[in-house]
Amino acid sequence: MINSEIIRGHIDAIILKLLMERDKYGYELASEIKNRSQDLFPIKEATLYSAVTRLESRELISSYVGEKTHGGKRRYYKITPFGRAYYAELLKEWRQLRQIMTALLGSDGE
Repeated sequence: MINSEIIRGHIDAIILKLLMERDKYGYELASEIKNRSQDLFPIKEATLYSAVTRLESRELISSYVGEKTHGGKRRYYKITPFGRAYYAELLKEWRQLRQIMTALLGSDGE
């Protein structure tokens, strides 16, 4: 399993990417991250909620209470226009990092 510290530095970009697809509630975000990483990064609840709180305080996402479901009302998160612009910056940084790492380690990392 990968060191979670490596991915944690990119958690904002991951959450913003998922919210660009559609609004999601917390458990749904955690499930998507776990599934898309093929169970290699099961995000901790505290890490997720710390990140969404930070993103919301920076007005990169907003939240609202959705319809009542079996377990009660869910808080959904939605990306804002500022969040979309910030995601574009993070994606640009990620591409630069990937290019640097490939130049340093090679395309297969050996």
